Amino acid sequence: MSLFVTLAADILVAVLLAATIVTCLRLSRRIGQLKGDEAALRQTIGDLMVATGTAERAIAGLRAAIDESDRTLNARLEAASARAEELTEQVAAGETVVARIGAIVAQMRAVPARPEPAPVAPSAPEPVQPRTGPASPNGERLGAAAAAALAMSERALARVRARAA
Repeated sequence: MSLFVTLAADILVAVLLAATIVTCLRLSRRIGQLKGDEAALRQTIGDLMVATGTAERAIAGLRAAIDESDRTLNARLEAASARAEELTEQVAAGETVVARIGAIVAQMRAVPARPEPAPVAPSAPEPVQPRTGPASPNGERLGAAAAAALAMSERALARVRARAA
């Protein structure tokens, strides 16, 4: 019986030894994979650090660009506000000029026409027809100039108002 027990013990030790060898081989492969994964993980971590540094620099650049854009926008808004004030003043001045020209034209229309001296005619007198415009050539030119100035100022005022709107 001792031979049988010894033989059984030797077979059991051999089986356990074979199982240990198989387990060691599997563990060796897994350790090799982990070392390979460790190298890949180190590479990935290095790439991630580089990407993080690049992103931080890009964010700093974007912040600088935003600050510059903000300064430029504020400067342009201030300039636009100044131009709007200038335009408002010019429109007011233009309206004043138009009002004055309108008053001049109204005065020119209200001035009665001067009667022309009767022509010295040796024959029968001709019937005098009333004139609708100013009596003198200067008055006609002045009236035409005033009407033209009024029309031009109204057009200019309309353009200024259109731009302001």
